[in-house]
Amino acid sequence: MTQKIHETAIISKETNIGEGVEIGPYSIIGAEVTLKDNVKVGPHVVIEGDTIVGEGCEIFQFASIGSISQDLKDSDGGGKLIIGSGNKFREFVTVNMGTPDGGGVTVIGDNCFFMAYTHVAHDCQLGNGVVMANVATLAGHVTVEDFSIIGGLVAIHQFVRIGKYTFVGGGSMTAMDIAPYMKVTHGTGARAKIMGPNSIGLERRGFSKKAISSIKKAHKIIWRSKKMLKEALREVEGELGDVEEVKYLVDFIRSSERGILR
Repeated sequence: MTQKIHETAIISKETNIGEGVEIGPYSIIGAEVTLKDNVKVGPHVVIEGDTIVGEGCEIFQFASIGSISQDLKDSDGGGKLIIGSGNKFREFVTVNMGTPDGGGVTVIGDNCFFMAYTHVAHDCQLGNGVVMANVATLAGHVTVEDFSIIGGLVAIHQFVRIGKYTFVGGGSMTAMDIAPYMKVTHGTGARAKIMGPNSIGLERRGFSKKAISSIKKAHKIIWRSKKMLKEALREVEGELGDVEEVKYLVDFIRSSERGILR
């Protein structure tokens, strides 16, 4: 497989470029960057910093990948960005490196899709199959677990965790953790609120009827019963503790440091 690099692209001699890589006109690739096999870089893209872009990723025009963070304390950089395989970054996407004081590395898993103008800040940790719609924004240190969907114009506060298989509706803002398997929309003043389990998304992902039914029952106890959270979790464990998905839901809630969106 041969590389296809446009003559106007500016690429450091130290850049590590794999087989089958394509780089479009006027793109700039820094010295510490690694582009693994079959990466496609469009025109006017900037990739810099200590950045690894996994196999088969596609980066569209005007994206900025691996830039220094926007943390005011981070004046010298020194962090890393690790991107898995099969990801797609559309126009004007920005992804920052990690910071030395914040863990040091921003990580993106495999097969994620970042629509136009999305932003992934420093030290974020994203799983596999994450989708971010247009202008969705992650502040620093945010964790987004596998197969979560974040709608357009969503804003996620620093250090928030978004559980796996979650659907966050467009225009929502949250400063609290969102439990896995839930569906979220914006309430008063655009602040996010839980609407219920992400049943359709779970069905599409092949979850069993028992698992979906159990998640629905757990949701009613935790979010609808008006019981104290500790009491609700004990009840959920007593009734549904044999279901793996419910165990994960309970463990996620108990491990929350910012508090769970209720």
